[in-house]
Amino acid sequence: MTQADLVIINGSVVSHEATQKAAIAIRDGKIIAVGEESSMPPAKEVLDAKGLHLLPAAIDVHVHFRQPGYTHKETWESGTAAAAMGGVTTVFEMPNTNPPTATPEAFAEKLKLAEQQAYVDFGLYGLMAEDNVDQLEALAGCGVIGFKCFMGNTFGNLPSPSTGAMLEAFERVAPYGLRTSLHAETASIMAWRYERLRAAGRNDALAHIAARPDVVAVEAVSRAAILAEWTGARIHVLHVSSAAELRPMREAKQRGVDITSETCPHYLMMDTRDYASLGSLMRVNPPIREASDSESLWEAVRDGTLDMIATDHAPHTPSEQHNEVIWEADCGFPGVETQMPLMLTAVNKEQITLQEYVRISAVAPAKAWGLYPRKGSLTIGADADITLVDLARQEVIDQESLHSYRARATPFHGWNVKGLPVHTLVRGRFVMRDRKLQSDAKGSGLSVKRVQQMPIAQLANSDKTLAAEVAKVAAKREVLTS
Repeated sequence: MTQADLVIINGSVVSHEATQKAAIAIRDGKIIAVGEESSMPPAKEVLDAKGLHLLPAAIDVHVHFRQPGYTHKETWESGTAAAAMGGVTTVFEMPNTNPPTATPEAFAEKLKLAEQQAYVDFGLYGLMAEDNVDQLEALAGCGVIGFKCFMGNTFGNLPSPSTGAMLEAFERVAPYGLRTSLHAETASIMAWRYERLRAAGRNDALAHIAARPDVVAVEAVSRAAILAEWTGARIHVLHVSSAAELRPMREAKQRGVDITSETCPHYLMMDTRDYASLGSLMRVNPPIREASDSESLWEAVRDGTLDMIATDHAPHTPSEQHNEVIWEADCGFPGVETQMPLMLTAVNKEQITLQEYVRISAVAPAKAWGLYPRKGSLTIGADADITLVDLARQEVIDQESLHSYRARATPFHGWNVKGLPVHTLVRGRFVMRDRKLQSDAKGSGLSVKRVQQMPIAQLANSDKTLAAEVAKVAAKREVLTS
C-alpha cells in the first residue's frame, strides 16, 4: 500500500449532508482515502483530531486585498494570512485596486503579486466597466475567475456602467460561462439622494442608510436579472443586505436565470441599533439595515434563497474609518478572519446547523464557480483543503490580534465567539496549525482555474446582440460593393 503524507484520525468529518466519524488520508495534496482508521494507508505523519470536526475549508468569493495601489490598507501577504487563520483556503479578490484589474496587463501584474505572497489559493476577478467592454474576452482568456460589475459606487470610485454597456458586456461574457458578480445598487438613485441629504446637513451615521434605501438594491437586482435572462449570462449578487431584494432573486431563479447570491456576517448579526455605539465604523456598502432585515436574511440562508456566506473583507486604517461626518469615512472593514468563528457561534446557538454552514461556506461557492468537487468537498480525489474546528473553544475577538495587521479595526471587536478553526490545510499543507500561522507557507497559494464542471454556456438571443447587428451592416456593405 502506497504511503500517505498525512492521515488524520479520530475526527468527525462534516459534509453538507451528514457528520460521521472517519479518518482521512492525504497524498500529494489530494484526499486519497476516507473511512475507518484501520483502512488508512501508512503515513509519514498522523494527526489525532479527537474532539475536532473536519470541514471542507471555506471559500470566500468576496475579498479586497488592496494590492496594488493601496498597500497601506492591506497586502496579499496580510490578507491571505488572515484567511488562513480564519479557516479560509480559497479567496476571490476584487478588481477595484490601482490600477483596476481591467486589462490583461493589470491582471498579470496582480497575478504576480498574489503568487509571490499568498498563503491560500485564489481567484482574480476582472473588472466589467463602461470603458473596458472591449477587454472582456481578453481577460477571460487570461484566466479570471469571473467579472465584477459595480452597478453602484464604492471604494475606488470606478464609474458604474450604463445599462447599455452592461447588456453588451453580458453578451460578450455569456459564451465563456464566467459568472459576473454584481455590486447591485443603482448609482443614479444613490447619487441623487446623497447630494440632497448632504446639502440638508445630514452627516449622521444613519444618513448612510437614507442615501441607500433598499430600493436601490431591488432595482439593480431586477435589472441585472433581466439582462442575464436575455443574454444567458451567469450572475452573482454580492452582499445582500435587505429583505426586499430577496423577492427579485427568488423570481429570477423561478424563471431559470442562473443567479446566485451571498450575504455577510455583519448583515446577519448587526442592525441599525448598533450605529449608536459604533458610528462610522459600521459604514459599509450596502449599509447594515433593520433587525427585520437580518431576520429575513437568516431565513433566506436556511431555505437556500441565499446561496452562500462571504465577507466583503474590505480593510481600511482606523483613521480612514472613524469620522463624525459619515460621508468622509471609508466604507468597509476586515472580515475574512472572523467569518468562521462568528458563523460557528451561530451554529452553537442553533441558528443554523453545521451541515448548513458547510453548504453556504464551501459547497455552494465551489459549485457556483465550477470548482466542485475539487474544492468544497472532503471526498477521494478532492484537494485536501481542510479546516479542523473546535466547536467548544471560546475566544474574544480582539482587533489587535487580527492578521490584517495594517487595518484591523472591526465592529466585531470584543465579541465573544464559540467555535474556532484550529488547523487549516491548503492542498494538504498546513498554513495554520494550532492557531499559529505557518510562515513557510507564504507564496504557496495557487491561482484557481475553472474546472469544466458547470453546464455548457449558451448565449441567448444571439441574433440580436450588438455584435450581430453590427455584422449585418458589414455584410450588407459587402454585398453592395461586390
